[in-house]
Amino acid sequence: MSIFTADLCDEHSDKILVLGPGYQNYGSKQRCEGTVVTLKLDKNNADLVAMLRDEDGTGKILVVDVDREYYAVVGENLMKFAHNNNYAGILVNGYIRDTHQIKDIPVALYALGTCPRKAIPVTKGQRDITLNFGGIEFTPGDYLYADTDGIIVTASQII
Repeated sequence: MSIFTADLCDEHSDKILVLGPGYQNYGSKQRCEGTVVTLKLDKNNADLVAMLRDEDGTGKILVVDVDREYYAVVGENLMKFAHNNNYAGILVNGYIRDTHQIKDIPVALYALGTCPRKAIPVTKGQRDITLNFGGIEFTPGDYLYADTDGIIVTASQII
């Protein structure tokens, strides 16, 4: 990614949605872009594990919504899966853990914060649905750009 979110906002303000405040990057990759893939979870991350472990993520940003529940849904093992399967980044409307271990894994990981516990009971997630959080409606196939200034979403790739 050679362009910055601020430049995209200046040049394409009518096509861009900006994610609200509170999300920070915990991965080592400081900028990313890709096609949005969505996953809605009910605390437990079993479906997320399967996606990151088993599916090619080339050119994709995984947007995960857990309704800000105070459980970690991404940690060291999932970040390793994401890296091994070439995901550009993960955006979590919730919390993550293992920050010391993941800080050197070259995948962008945006989340609200950290929590040391995870949800144990296995529940089923919903994939490829429209998600709403941070003032944005995320639709599968949207395009996401992220850097140190913020996260923006467009209906399609604009550069």
